[in-house]
Amino acid sequence: MSEINLSDIHKSFGKVEVIPGVSFSVERGEFVSLLGPSGCGKTTLLRIVAGLETVSSGRVDIAGTDVTHLPPEKRDIAMMFQSYALLPHLSVAENVRFPLRMRGIGSRDEQNERVKTALDTVQLSHLGDRRARQLSGGQQQRVALARAIVSRPKVLLLDEPLSNLDARLREDMQVELIEIHKNLGLTTLFVTHDQEEALSLSDRIILIKGGRIEQEGTPAHIYAQPSTSFASQFLGSANMLSAVVEDTGSGPMAVLGDGQRLPLALDEAARGAVSLALRQEDLVLSDASDANDGGGLKAKVRARVYLGARNRYVLELAGASLRILTGNDQLFARGDDVSLTIAHERIRVLAP
Repeated sequence: MSEINLSDIHKSFGKVEVIPGVSFSVERGEFVSLLGPSGCGKTTLLRIVAGLETVSSGRVDIAGTDVTHLPPEKRDIAMMFQSYALLPHLSVAENVRFPLRMRGIGSRDEQNERVKTALDTVQLSHLGDRRARQLSGGQQQRVALARAIVSRPKVLLLDEPLSNLDARLREDMQVELIEIHKNLGLTTLFVTHDQEEALSLSDRIILIKGGRIEQEGTPAHIYAQPSTSFASQFLGSANMLSAVVEDTGSGPMAVLGDGQRLPLALDEAARGAVSLALRQEDLVLSDASDANDGGGLKAKVRARVYLGARNRYVLELAGASLRILTGNDQLFARGDDVSLTIAHERIRVLAP
């Protein structure tokens, strides 16, 4: 059953239409991410679900009830903001209690029990008496999450809640969110521009571009089978190569701008001018002699970026710039001629 359902949502600010008709649903207990670049409309959609923005037209249903024109407090939702929005003069426990007080939920004893449970869930029960302003960024983030779940809402809305954390804390909180979602089963709509967060947290990803849905699906599906060039590049930063697909006696062949040829999977149906999407981790880099022996494409190293456990090479191939991730077992220098190979089934052929 759908817990959230948006039907033909249009939103304009003045004469500028930022959401030109979007429909999607979120099933009960599902974790769905709205993913896209800054300014694509994903936060506007989240705020429409929350009731913080009105729609120009369309309908919003939560748990089967039309809430399009209801205020936020009537929607049985909780929202966690990027800024956390904690009250610095209140204790951690009172910050978590705040939505219960505002909605008049439960007696004092019941509120105390809910606050304790919420703080236990985020592993902060030992800091209940501390002032919010005395906490670290990661602790404040957990308090904000506890405050969001304390009222046991039907829907949890998360607006880029991890963006203010450093890399290690962000990784830790991704694990926390996965475990909390699994334990509580809350229907969750998550907004992010970070593809790693969307891939690691989501049951399903809705990729947004220019206020429209570009593609949606499970993380594995949308990553492995992007349907457009934008989806290929935004999820995984795929390399894009222009080519012309020709038929040969042994199957379709992609001919690059410099005349080099790349065999494609036999069931590939596209013909004519196309774009080839090549994931960085799918490309294998080796000595130029491999290309000379017919084992790969000839390319030239433009730069090497050291990433610790891995290297990223920037290569020149057929007039295009390609990026590739490798281990540290082979090192190449700027100007080196190299060979590139890729498994045929890992090449995505898209419209140009």
